[in-house]
Parts: sequence; C-alpha cells; structure tokens
Amino acid sequence: MKPYQKIKIQECHEPLVPIPLEIFAIESPHPYQKLGAPYHLSQTNSPYFLRQKVLDSLIVAQTKLQQNYPGWRIQIFDAYRPITIQQFMVDYTFAETVKVQGLTLDSPSLTEAKRQEIFELVYQFWATPSLDPTTPPPHSTGAAIDVTLVDANGKTIDMGSPIDELSPRSYPNHFLERQDKEAQKYHQYRQLLVEVMMYGGFQQHPQEWWHFSLGDQMWAWLTNSGGEVVARYGRVE
Repeated sequence: MKPYQKIKIQECHEPLVPIPLEIFAIESPHPYQKLGAPYHLSQTNSPYFLRQKVLDSLIVAQTKLQQNYPGWRIQIFDAYRPITIQQFMVDYTFAETVKVQGLTLDSPSLTEAKRQEIFELVYQFWATPSLDPTTPPPHSTGAAIDVTLVDANGKTIDMGSPIDELSPRSYPNHFLERQDKEAQKYHQYRQLLVEVMMYGGFQQHPQEWWHFSLGDQMWAWLTNSGGEVVARYGRVE
C-alpha cells in the first residue's frame, strides 16, 4: 500500500462528464487505444472524462496559461481510466520492460525474483489495478489527469522525457540542478506546467511530471500532512 492510499474517501457522487475536446489539445487516436487498450469494455468507451469540478479546474488552469502564453493549450494525454485499462497498461508495461531487459515472458531467465524486480519498477509509476474501494487507482476516480503543453502552433512542448517513461527523468525536478541550457529549458517548461495546474487547485504526483490530481486520495495526501483533508472522489463504478 502506498502512503496516499491510507487517506479516507468520502465519496461526493459528483458526475463523470465528457471533456470538451475542442477546448484542449489531444493526441488522436489516444495513445493507449493505439496499443489495443479495451475501452469497449468500459462504461464510457473513452478516456476523455473527468469529474465535473476537476474539469472546471482544468479550464481555470488553461485560462491561467493563456494569460502569459496566448494560444498555448494544455494537451490531455489521459484522464479517466477504468480498472480494465489500468490492468491492460500494467501488463503491457511489464511485458515491454521484460523485452527491454533482453528477456521474454517464457524465458527461463525470467525467474520469480526477476519478475518481482520488474513489477517493483512498474509499480513505481503505475498504480495497482485494485478493485478494493478503499484503494482505487487515481485515474479510476475521474480526478487524475496526465497532461503536457502545446504552443500556439500546436507543437507539443519537449519536457525532457516522454509521458509514462520508467526513468528518473520522469521525476518533476530531475533537471533542476543541471546547468546546460537544454536541461534548464526542460525544467522551465515543467515549472510552467505545475504552476498553472496548481493555480487551478491540482497537486502534482511526486514522481511524474505529467500527473496531476484534484480531490482524490493523492491530492488529499499532498494537500496536508495533518490528516484533516479527506478524498472526495473514489473509484467510478
């Protein structure tokens, strides 16, 4: 169990609503759909849903962005993610990591100890596809979102590492201490993203520059250290 999963949830039953995609930038088709993620098994058939107040806050964040960067937009990589999709992506990431390490899923070298080692790496960045209502994966609540930025020409801003990379480069402040101009630029853009998202009320995942949430367990855990804030969004059934 991760620390934020100890936060209590008092579900507010706010609706899951479609994101108006004409307002934001998106990648089409959706990255996980291109991998074969079974969205047809979910109740929405789309990743582009959020809780109503989370969507409202995302619009606030983009408005803030455009005050200083006219024409720039928030690009939505992923939002609501049913448990079936969470399981698919965990399995996919595990298989890809096995491949990167020069192994195959049926290789004798893929011992139980090695499998455990790889799963530990995967679960540093991916939440467990838990069906326990007290420990929902953040994206299954409709309160977590993966985002980046695009400029006025529609070009995706280079943040120094791709979304979902299993690497220390994914940590928000990875480039903070680097002195070369390219690294400083990456950090500057990451700071811009976190500033506008926090202006909207979001909190940033400590290990993922792209992941933000509002109202879920992680948000509550990051918002206070005294335990007085509870989560208002649990898993969407």
